[in-house]
Amino acid sequence: MTDPASQPIAARLADLRHHYHGKVRDVYAAGEDRYLFVTSDRVSAFDVVFPEPIPGKGAVLNLLSAWWFERTRHIVPNHIISTRSAEIFSDPEEADRLRGRVALVHKTEPIRFECIVRGYLDGSAWREYTNLGTVAGRGLAPGLERYDKLPSPIFTPARKSLDGHDENITIEEMASAFGAGPTATLERLSHDLYTFAADLTASRGLTLLDTKFEFGIRGGSILLIDEIFTPDSSRYRREGEALDKQFLRDGLLEQGFSGEGTPPALSPQVIAELARRYTRTFELITGTSIEDARRDFG
Repeated sequence: MTDPASQPIAARLADLRHHYHGKVRDVYAAGEDRYLFVTSDRVSAFDVVFPEPIPGKGAVLNLLSAWWFERTRHIVPNHIISTRSAEIFSDPEEADRLRGRVALVHKTEPIRFECIVRGYLDGSAWREYTNLGTVAGRGLAPGLERYDKLPSPIFTPARKSLDGHDENITIEEMASAFGAGPTATLERLSHDLYTFAADLTASRGLTLLDTKFEFGIRGGSILLIDEIFTPDSSRYRREGEALDKQFLRDGLLEQGFSGEGTPPALSPQVIAELARRYTRTFELITGTSIEDARRDFG
C-alpha cells in the first residue's frame, strides 16, 4: 500500500521534535525533508476541537487516506512514504502502540488554497444557495433542495488561513492570487480525483457529495498531501444516512451551536454513533475491517 521507508526514523515518538499541533494531527520533524503525521482521535466542528475523543477515528482517517492515496497515483503523485509503523519505529512496543495512526511523508511547500469539489448541494454551498441562489458566486437554477445532484461538479476553492478559519473564494479570486495556469491545473486535478472517487464509491452504495483536497510543491512538482476522501474531508451518504462528520455538525446546529460560545459536551451516544459511522464508511469503501487494515497496512 505504501513505499517502504529505507530505515526506521526513531526508536520512539518522543525521540522526534514536535513541529505542529493541528486539530486532528500532530506533525513531527523526521529529518530535513520528511515529516511524521500522527493522527489522533480528536474531532473538530466549526473550527472547535472537542475534548471528547472518538475511539478509532485516527486509524480510520489515516488508513483510509493511505488506501485512497495508493489508488489515485495515476492521477497525481502524493506525499506518502510509509504508513507501516514497524518501518518507522525500531521499538516494537512503540510501533504497536501507534499502528494505523502514523504516516511518514515527504515535506512539501503547501499551496495555501483548499481545493473543494461539490457534486451535490450541501454544507456551506447549501447555505449560500439558500441565502443567495449561488454557489461560490455562481448562480444556480432556482428550486434546488439539499442533497440535490448538481448539473456537473463545481470547483469551489477556499483561501487557507493559519488560524483555521478558511475563506471561501471564487475561481477568479484564486487565479488572481495564485495564477491562472496553476489554478486551472489544480481545478483539473481536483475534478479528476472527485470523479474517480465518486464512481468508485457509487459502486459501493455510497454517494460522495463533496470533498476537499490540499496540494503541495516538492521539487517543482505538485503532490497531493494531508488526507483524502475521509469522513472528515468528505461528505458521504448512504440510504439517507450521513456517514461522515456532518452527523456531528447537524447535531450541534440542532443544539444552537455553530462555533460561537461554549460548545456542548458530546454525549456517549453521539461519540459511539460517530465512531460507528466512521468505521462503517471505511468498511464500505475498502471492503475490509479497520482491524485487518491496521494489521496489514499499519
